[in-house]
Amino acid sequence: MRAHRRTNGADSAMAGAFVQQLRLQRPHTSSTYLHILEGFDRFVAVHSGSEPLSLEVIQNWLRDRASVWPLLLLEHHARLVDRYLQWQVDAGSLQTNPLSELRKHYVQRRTAPIVRALLVPDSARALEALRPPPRFGSFLGEIMRDHVALMKSRGYRYDTGEGDLLRFDKFLQSRPDLSHQPLRVLVREWTKAGATPRHAWNCYQVGRTLSKALRRIDPATEGVPRDRHLNRLTRQSYRRPYIYSEEEVRRVLETARGLPSPKSPLRPLTLYTMLVLAYCAGLRLGEIVHLNLGDVHFGDETIEIRDTKFFKSRRLPLASSTISALRHYLDARRQAGAPDVPMSGLFWHPKTSGRYSRVTAGMLLRCVLRRAELKPAKGRSGPRIHDLRHTFVVNRMLTWYRKGINPQPRLPYLATYLGHKDINSTLVYLTITQELLQQASERFRVLGARILRASTGEKA
Repeated sequence: MRAHRRTNGADSAMAGAFVQQLRLQRPHTSSTYLHILEGFDRFVAVHSGSEPLSLEVIQNWLRDRASVWPLLLLEHHARLVDRYLQWQVDAGSLQTNPLSELRKHYVQRRTAPIVRALLVPDSARALEALRPPPRFGSFLGEIMRDHVALMKSRGYRYDTGEGDLLRFDKFLQSRPDLSHQPLRVLVREWTKAGATPRHAWNCYQVGRTLSKALRRIDPATEGVPRDRHLNRLTRQSYRRPYIYSEEEVRRVLETARGLPSPKSPLRPLTLYTMLVLAYCAGLRLGEIVHLNLGDVHFGDETIEIRDTKFFKSRRLPLASSTISALRHYLDARRQAGAPDVPMSGLFWHPKTSGRYSRVTAGMLLRCVLRRAELKPAKGRSGPRIHDLRHTFVVNRMLTWYRKGINPQPRLPYLATYLGHKDINSTLVYLTITQELLQQASERFRVLGARILRASTGEKA
């Protein structure tokens, strides 16, 4: 695997041009990156000379650097070299990027697994071990594939179900000794491969799904029996929703507005507006980041949520305070030079796709929660952004109770507003807080007293 390459002097200038176009915030990082790439270019010049760049030279560079750098640092620097070589390919200065070719050949999204494989003595076998198994290649693969096709033909996305079946299929491909065992034995062995109740529950669910698929072929197939104890253990392992108090919400919003961001002045207001939509409209984070500029309608004070979970699109009325926050954000967005075409991202930033990804937005919003001292500095404990959606539902129920409104007939409307497929999905969000319990108890007391007086003939 070879690629044509320029001379060492041209490479040095090219490394500087590559680092400059990264627009790194810290000068120290720029000088470090430049030092690494120039060292790589010198190594290639010494070991290749006028010959084209080869995979063998890259492998020798990795093994040479492995004696100096720790593995994690080497993986990070190798990823930088990978990006550098791909940038040269895109610019037409290099014919091919050997690392990129390896990632494509062995279906790897990241550079690190390729680097680890190239460092071992038998790198060919290590690279081959990276190749993912074929989709639905086990002895039950055809049945799984047919079941996925059936569910999708019925209108389901079925992404999660397909992913679970693919993981079970991968396990079966690694255990050919189980090929003639009944389904309950297969599920039991797969369960042993993990240690958490959640893994055991996923195994059980896949087993139940497959038993139904097998019974369509042979009604005498033995199914996977119900396991209520496992269901109870799994539910106990779930993280309980956190219901934000009004003071905590106020603190989070103030923290977002005051977030230090000298390189991106629009970011604090962006995060503030995201939090307003999550708290005041109960939007999912994925729905927030996929909003376009044209989805906001100031004429009737609504917002359009397109093609979200359960294939649902909906137009939601917003409170006047929420509309005011959106107007303020859009004014700042316009002054920042953001595009004003309807299909541009509502929450805009100037890099890459022009909008925040779900991962980046989640990371930044978690940073806000930590700065507001609601989450610890590390770990997955503490409140989540999604808990604002739970808080929205609880607050809506409290508002109805305080106004003397019976919430029962209004729950279908709330389910529609939240984008749920039925009312059962909405009931999951009804976390019983002390105030909600008090309001419900008071409503029951008033209703019970009225019925008691009517039955005894007492006048109100």
